[in-house]
Amino acid sequence: MEEALRQEPSNCIKICLFGPESSGKSTLSRKLSQHYNAPLVPEYAREYLQRLWDTQKLICRREDLLPIATGQMALENKAALKADELLFCDTDLLTTKVYSEAYYDGWCPELLHTFALENTYDLYILTYIDTPWEADDLRDRPDQREEMFMYFKAALERYDRPYILVKGPVAQRIELAIQHINKLLL
Repeated sequence: MEEALRQEPSNCIKICLFGPESSGKSTLSRKLSQHYNAPLVPEYAREYLQRLWDTQKLICRREDLLPIATGQMALENKAALKADELLFCDTDLLTTKVYSEAYYDGWCPELLHTFALENTYDLYILTYIDTPWEADDLRDRPDQREEMFMYFKAALERYDRPYILVKGPVAQRIELAIQHINKLLL
């Protein structure tokens, strides 16, 4: 299990989109991936949890966290092999850790905690909650957006992760992200 959660070494610059649900991460990650013609690692949890909902009408349980983390790292490690210069990740294990602690009263599986802190990214793009809430089968905290945003921001600061905060319309977010990513490419 440990090897499945470990980030494989790579020479590419890794950018992670980070923030609470319905804050524009997937939209921004797709647009940045297209702009740079770079691989994009989708959010495995979305696929996993949608399947769980569709087949059993269940939401995320504690026992789902490690399979989600394993699936996410398998996608990321595979994409990193194909990445020349940049890799965009729609999420990471730190995201899963934040959700685990927020939903389960501070609890997080030890392996998830370990690898969420061990795996690294060159830049986190923290997405603010000034986007419209889009309800779906999986999103469940429309009234706690500010609280969830603060969980994400606090995690980046607590673990000393390099990040920028993006707000406003998509075009404004893209412009700011590109400025910071281009600095990494120099």
